[in-house]
Amino acid sequence: MLRYLTVPVTPFQQNSSIVWCDQTLRAAVIDPGGDLSRLLAEVQRLGLGLEQIWLTHAHIDHAGSAGELAQRLDLPIIGPHPADQFWIDALPAQSAQFGFPPAQAFTPTRWLHDGDSVTLGEETLQVRHCPGHTPGHVVFYAPQIERAFVGDVLFAGSIGRTDFPQGNHQQLIDSITQRLWPMGDQTVFIPGHGPESTFGRERRSNPYVGGT
Repeated sequence: MLRYLTVPVTPFQQNSSIVWCDQTLRAAVIDPGGDLSRLLAEVQRLGLGLEQIWLTHAHIDHAGSAGELAQRLDLPIIGPHPADQFWIDALPAQSAQFGFPPAQAFTPTRWLHDGDSVTLGEETLQVRHCPGHTPGHVVFYAPQIERAFVGDVLFAGSIGRTDFPQGNHQQLIDSITQRLWPMGDQTVFIPGHGPESTFGRERRSNPYVGGT
């Protein structure tokens, strides 16, 4: 079974998730924005073998420590979609702008596209390209446990910002309604910030996308 632990990191309290296959204990970390010592301590505590870095998008609080972690442990960086390359290139400037530790730009080992999949031990997750917050944002969907790691596309009671460069509000709404809602009302999503919720709850009550 796929299991996960969500660890808030960085001054932005970004939800970085450690995901693993409980049969093989092979693990990936989703969006290691910072606080690597804390993330790695949890990996060690759980007895996991960290093998991959998965990125939903390349904002500093989600990707700021990806380059350092990849270099330190010789790990592949998987994702996001190629449309976020300009955000990756801007990571050093983002870190200075927002007061984060210096961040490295990098080239992902593997870019992700809609319909791709990622594998961890005996577990496979589906990839959905969900632009709007950033043009290259992706989501990781695990139907076997009815969970989706959605980054900054959707939050409990809110949606991602679209006022950053190349953000697009209508694209974001389309990503939510056309890519997330079909995963089912019962699916629990782990957002980039804040508590978990379900797609059904957000369809009913989220003031930005409720009723869609």
